[in-house]
Order: sequence, then C-alpha cells, then structure tokens
Amino acid sequence: EHDWSQVEPSIFGTLVERALDPTERHKLGAHYTPRPYVERLVNHVVLTPLREDWAGVQIEVQAAIEKGKDPEKARVKARGLVEAFLSKLQQQRVLDPACGTGNFLYVSMELVKRLEAEVIETLVDLGGTPPLTDVSPEQFLGLELNPRAARVAELVLWIGYLQLYARSHGGAGPAEPILKAYRNIRQTDAVLTYSSRKPHVDKAGVPVTRWDGVTVIKDPVTGREVPDPAARVQDTVYVKPGKPLWPAADFIVGNPPFIGAGPMREALGDGYVQALRATYKPKKDVVGVPDSADFVMFWWHKAAVQMASLRRLRRFGFVTTNSIKQTFNRRVIEDHLTASVKDAHPLSLVYAVPDHPWVDAADGAAVRIAMTVVARGKRDGLLERVVDEQVGENGEYAVKTTAMVGRINADLTVGADVTAASELKANQSISGRGVQLMGAGFIVPVQTGPDPETGIKQPDATDLGLGRVPGIEAHLREYRNGRDLTSRPRDVRVIDLFGLTEDEARTRFPEMYQHVRLTVKPERDAKAHSKDGAGYARLWWWFGKPRQELRPALAGLPRFIATVETSKHRFFQFLDASILPDNMLVNIAHDDAYVLGVLGSRVHVVWALAQGGTLEDRPRYNKSRCFETFPFPVPTPVQQQAIREKAEELDALRKARLAAHAHLTMTDLYNVLEKLRGGAELTDRERRTLQDGTVTVLREYHDELDALVQAAYGWEGALGDQEILSRLTDLNALRAQEERAGTIRYLRPDYQDPKGTAVGDLGMDVQAPAAAALAKPAYPDRLAEQSAAVRQVLVLAERALSAEQVAAAFSGVRAGTVDELLELLVMMGQVRQVGTETVAYAA
Repeated sequence: EHDWSQVEPSIFGTLVERALDPTERHKLGAHYTPRPYVERLVNHVVLTPLREDWAGVQIEVQAAIEKGKDPEKARVKARGLVEAFLSKLQQQRVLDPACGTGNFLYVSMELVKRLEAEVIETLVDLGGTPPLTDVSPEQFLGLELNPRAARVAELVLWIGYLQLYARSHGGAGPAEPILKAYRNIRQTDAVLTYSSRKPHVDKAGVPVTRWDGVTVIKDPVTGREVPDPAARVQDTVYVKPGKPLWPAADFIVGNPPFIGAGPMREALGDGYVQALRATYKPKKDVVGVPDSADFVMFWWHKAAVQMASLRRLRRFGFVTTNSIKQTFNRRVIEDHLTASVKDAHPLSLVYAVPDHPWVDAADGAAVRIAMTVVARGKRDGLLERVVDEQVGENGEYAVKTTAMVGRINADLTVGADVTAASELKANQSISGRGVQLMGAGFIVPVQTGPDPETGIKQPDATDLGLGRVPGIEAHLREYRNGRDLTSRPRDVRVIDLFGLTEDEARTRFPEMYQHVRLTVKPERDAKAHSKDGAGYARLWWWFGKPRQELRPALAGLPRFIATVETSKHRFFQFLDASILPDNMLVNIAHDDAYVLGVLGSRVHVVWALAQGGTLEDRPRYNKSRCFETFPFPVPTPVQQQAIREKAEELDALRKARLAAHAHLTMTDLYNVLEKLRGGAELTDRERRTLQDGTVTVLREYHDELDALVQAAYGWEGALGDQEILSRLTDLNALRAQEERAGTIRYLRPDYQDPKGTAVGDLGMDVQAPAAAALAKPAYPDRLAEQSAAVRQVLVLAERALSAEQVAAAFSGVRAGTVDELLELLVMMGQVRQVGTETVAYAA
C-alpha cells in the first residue's frame, strides 16, 4: 500500500531487528549495522581492489590511444579493454556469510553499480554501446540462519536494484520478468552442518537431561533459591557435524553475530557449541579455532581457509567486537598469518580499525567494534585509529580517525609485533588467577543481623566458628574480588575447605560443612550431568577451581602482588597472605617490592595494554601474554633498591589514603590522576578526591618510579609507547634466545629453580635475532598491474618519491621505465607531480 521507490533499502535491517523479540535477538546475535560503518568496510574489501583494477585499465586505454598509429584501431583496442573490464565486473561475486537483512550486500551492489556507471560512460565516450547485461542481484550472495531475515535480504537487494536501474534509465524498469529466482540468498547455518539431531540416551534408552538454568525453587531447609531438579530439558546431540561449503566469491564481507566465548552455550545451546568446537578444534599442523574464541572467529577462520584454498577470493573483511585483539581470538589471526607464510600463501591485514564505537545504547552494553580486512601477499596496510567520536540522533557515531601505514600485526597495531613475543621461563610458575567458587554459598559476611521483614538471621562467619574454633582462620579466610580492589573491600569471609576430605571437613568444622552442604551442594548436584559438572558435584565442598597450581607458589609468602583482570586502570598492589584472591584477580607470587615497582611502572603497563586486549572498553590483563612474556630489567643493586623503596612508598600511600577517607576508591584516585595527566578540568567531587587522596603526590611517586625503571633498562630520553614496545619486543627475543642457551633470569629462583640447575651467567654475549630481510617483489609484466604496484609504493611511502626510488622497490626494472609510467599516471590524475623534477606523489 506504500510507495517504496525512494526508501533507503537498508532501513529493512532496522525494521526486522526491532521486530525480533529480545530473546531471539540475543540468540541470533542480530545487529543493525549503520550505513557509514557498512560503507567503510565495503569500500576497503570490495571497491578498493576493483577501483585499482579500473585505474590500471584506464592507464592501458590511455597508452593504447597515445601509442596507436591508427586512431580508429587505437580506439577499437581501447574499447576492447573497457569492454573486457566491464564483463569482468559483471562476473564479480560478493558473499556475506552472515547477511542478516542484506545491508552489506545492498551497499556492495550500490557501490559496484556506481563503478559500473563510470565504466559505461568511458565506453560510450570511446564510441562503444552500453552492454545488454548489467551488475545484478545475482552477483551478491548471502547465507543467513534466520528464515525471516533471509527473505527480507532478498527483497532488499531487489528494491535496491530496481531503484538504481530506474535512476540510470530515466525511471524505466528492466525487461520482464523483472524479479528472477536467483536463489542467491540461502537460509542456512554458515559455520556448522549436521545430518540430523536426536535426544541423547543412556544405555537403558532413557533420555539424558540437563538443567535449563532458569527455573528455581525455595529450598525447604535454608529458604534460599536453588535449581529445581525437576526443571530439566532434553539435551541435543548433533550427529555428524561438519563444515559447510561457502559459495565461491571474489570478496567476502559482513558482520557475524556478536556472541562471546562465555555466553555461547547459553545463546546457542550446549550441544551446538560442543559440536561446533569439536569440528573446528585445532590439530597438529592444522589451524583451527580455540575453545575460548568468540563465535565470530569461526567466520574469520573459514574465510581465511577459503582464501588460502581458492585463488578467486581476493579479500575478506568483517565487523567484529574489539575483543578480536584478545589472546584466544587473536590466536586465530596469528595462526593464519604465520601458517600462510609457511605454506607459501602469505596473507596480510591490509586494513584495520582496532577500536570503534558501536551503536549508542545497543542492548545497554558498552560495545566497541573492530574492522579487519585481509588480502594475499606479504604487504603493509592502513590502520585507522578513532581519535574523536560524536553520537548521532539515530545512535550511530560520527568518528574522526588518524591513519598509520605499515605492517599490521595480529593485535591490530602497526610497529613492534608484540604478538610474536615468547613466554619466558624466567616468569613462569609464579602467577595465576584466583579461585573460582562456583557456589555463592561459600561467601559469608563477618557479622549479620536479622532480616527486618522476616526476622530470620542468615549464618555469618561468627556463627560458623570464627574466633572460637581452633584453626578455622586457615579455612574461613578474608576474600577479595575485582570490585574489592577497584572500590573498597567488603567485610566478608570465604569458606575454603580445599585439601580436606569430606569426613575431615565434617569432623573438624561441622558448622561450615553443614552450611556448604545446604547452600552449595544442591547447585552442584543439579549440574552433575555435564562434563565439568560431574567433577564439581563429586567434590562439592571444594571450590570449582581451587587453583592447586597457585597455592604452592603463595605458600610461605607474607604477601603477594595482585591486579584486577579487567579494569579501566592498570595498577598493582600487595595483598596480605591471609587473603584469598578471587578468579577476577591475577596474582603474582612475589613479596619483593622491586617486582611490584617494575609491574606498576609505565614500561610494564604499556606492554600489558598492548598484549592483553579489552572487554567492552576495559583493558584485560592476561597472565600468559602480559606477565609471562614481559622481560624484566637487569638492574644494579642500587637501582633495584631505589625501585623497591619507591614501590613501597606508593603502595603505602594509596592504602593510607583509602583507610583515612571512606568515600575514596582506587578507581577514584586513578580517574583523577588520568585527568591531571591530560590537563582536563576537575569536577567538585574530583577536586575533593584530589585533596583527600593526595593525587599530586601519587602522580609524583608514579613519575619517579617510571624514571627509575626506565633507567634500570638503560634507556634514556622521553620514549613513546611504540618505542617502548619495540625495545621490549627485541629484549623478549634476546631473553628467549638466552633461555634456549641455558641462561634463565628467574624472578624467584629459590622457588622456580630450587636445585639451581639454570646457568646464571648474565654476561653471555647473546645477540638479538635480526629480522629477516624481505625480498623485493618483481616488477609486474602487464601495464595495469605495473600502475597498481607503483601507486601502492607511493601510497605506503606517504611522501614524494623519484623514479629511482620507486624502481628501487622492485627487482628487474630500470628507473627510465618507471619514469615513463609515472608520466602516464600524472596525466591520468592518478598521481601528482611535485616540483619541476620527475618526482611523483600518490594523488
């Protein structure tokens, strides 16, 4: 009943997403991608290489006309070149393997048809006639699980095509039949196939069930909410799971679902996730997807595999969350980039945006996205960083970016490749995350009163024996989680019965035993059907993850170092040995303030930010990548003592300020410190924090500590972040080589190497491994390819180059040959000349 002739086709994406109920939208990971975001990625994936091709053809056309002795024959040859490109353009295939309602496909089609119009105009100018065929929806392929979205995607493409056709043909429509059944949008799962699915049954033929994770009942004894044992649903087994074949395409582009590794089971189901991970599990010498990778990485992996095996595929690119830089996601990228080099099919990141705002108030989450584009060849790329962002009226952000050109690393940086850093033996076996309870009943307040409404008093630490049962302090311990460190500690204890048998726990601490039995055991029993749940149910009085490997490292130390795994600010502090750290804390089993000082310095924080990735907009500290790869300095005794003393002063200052002022938190202190460093104006509340927290003194301590640590490395002058990363990367390679030769600089030799087996000679003459020199590429044979290669050299140089300098980038070409091509490029407006000399600069 409405006239849709002028509607923006991508509006259908918004309409359909709003039509999905919240549960279904979460399950499918459905997101409406704003047009500017789509266009940015499509331009770099699809249009950039096609326009490079067209620019090369234009050079060939110009050369044919200029060098042809017979003008008419020259024009015929030129028309042939244009017609050949036009025919090739009409055969290009673009695939979106998570197409949703078709936004990416529609924008790709619109931009390709704009290029088509330019080519046809050139053909007509040369005396040719427009072809009878044109770029059509047939060339734009989609895979989509949601049948409703798949149908809309098909409609979006046809609406868009008819609009574009009418605009270029004076309002006329194409010949009938107007709509053709191309079947270019397939309703299917893009990453997993299975022949059938059926309920899992045991040997007796009884269906095995699982708790649905939602229904709860009141426990008749404790009154607490516990899982309802009757609320179970049949589990699903996916039979013969496999990897689906994607249609052959020249370009792959899209926005796969935003589902993290953790929520995958809840969103997709245990059976599906188990089948998916088993199907893509990495094997020896075979790249796969680790279990801890996000859902989107299965698309990224499949596209990379397709590029390695199908020469037709020229580029692929995806919008993902910015967690693609985190360790397990990044490992997929690293594996493909390194594996492709070994297999002589190198792949490179040619465009990336590491951190970009998503849509304002998207499901209430501070979602940040990344964009990555991959092409063949070992080549430099363009990295764009967002430096300013302003939210628009529809929730999308207008951004300003700054660009860097260079080899883009797997962590979406340009410069030192910190992802290549090795884990060092010197730092191993003394770090780890804290305990993971898997049972809220383990935590009890120190003291509680009766509930004002019911009059019922819940058990507290005093009721369970604190202060009156001998030896209970070792098992009813102070407890700290991430919020305790970033804000203020709670007055709670945690029941730690690790190391005790069930009989020992019941005999020695009957009150604690009963409390855990009533509050934890029902939850464990309800999940006993699952793979991990069986073990947790069997040892229900222990934490789910008691961290057996960390406990021996902490034993005997009066204190240890801790940092919050995911936090806006990266700071380290000492915790007393009596405290048990939570799973959200990363802990270093060392009591020396020298180690605390180095970890708290700018040198280490820069390294940790580069290595650790982010969760939403908060940096994460991964102990394997941030701590175990970090090369400590080798200071003199005087330098070491100076760092030790300054770190003690810093740790004492922060704790004293928080103890003296109940309104202060550690986050408050570092928020104000960040503003001071940036020269930003403080609010009234922040000025109070500045006063009560003595933040200027805190800043001075940090500045002095940074200078001491930098001096311990032997580095002079003001160093930027990239320079620090480059030096640390080189030092990591040096240390790794030392360790292979037998020299290991243990942080805690008495614990890590009690027998003293490591060589201790710190004066070994070990040279850092030199980077392998890259061979120059051969100068292409065809004129179109020559022009594309020369333009690439000029773009990446970001400065004017002479013909000699351009020729030096290739093997097998003289400067005079390049000079002739440069003159032609200048004539076509693809390169501009600088000054009177034969010097060219990319237009």
